[in-house]
Amino acid sequence: MAIIQTHPSSDELAHAAADHFATLAQEAIHDHGKFSVALAGGSTPRATYEILATIEYAQKINWERVHVFWGDERLVPPDHQDSNYRMASEAMLKVIPIPNENIHRIHGEAKPHDAAREYAETIRDFFNPHSTSIDLILLGMGDDGHTASIFPGTEAVFEDSLNVMAHYVEKLNSWRITFTPRLINAAQNVTFLVSGERKARRLRQVLVGPYQPEILPSQVVRPSQGRLRWLVDEAAALHL
Repeated sequence: MAIIQTHPSSDELAHAAADHFATLAQEAIHDHGKFSVALAGGSTPRATYEILATIEYAQKINWERVHVFWGDERLVPPDHQDSNYRMASEAMLKVIPIPNENIHRIHGEAKPHDAAREYAETIRDFFNPHSTSIDLILLGMGDDGHTASIFPGTEAVFEDSLNVMAHYVEKLNSWRITFTPRLINAAQNVTFLVSGERKARRLRQVLVGPYQPEILPSQVVRPSQGRLRWLVDEAAALHL
């Protein structure tokens, strides 16, 4: 059963997400000595990352024990304006005291399938290969119901053998690297951040409509053992 938490504004949503991040980091570090998190792209997550980079949160999180991954990436170099890595780096990673070796980026400058294979190996080497369970995966939801780079009508929706895949997204005319549902659903915690009235109708379809993941890929996110949480603002929750 998903937990849905509604916040009055996008700013309060970002602060709630930062508190959620810090709490789970503290719990994971206390439990098993490190905290693994997969970041999302987009404007709502960026606001959360900027909050996490403040002095207040430097005192709440032991960044030396945090390991950062990405749930998806565009096929661009790390300094490209469209890079999810660059966004997170500018908003948070360049500010916080996290060791460089704890930052595990997707090599978007490589060939698509090479980048996906290398990232799957990175994740396999970091985790127990028989128990790849990330502590927290942050996700957004697009206007079309996609999440990470799992888009409607693409093979990524039903991929069940790979943890990371490269695929060509026809509607975007571009390649993407993405976590697959298999890896996302193995996480301890999966948290969506959704903001804005323009996503309100789609959010209702995803949460209370019929199960049609080929049309609404966000519906395929159903953690097998972990906790699923939706942090939304009142504008996005307008039709719930």
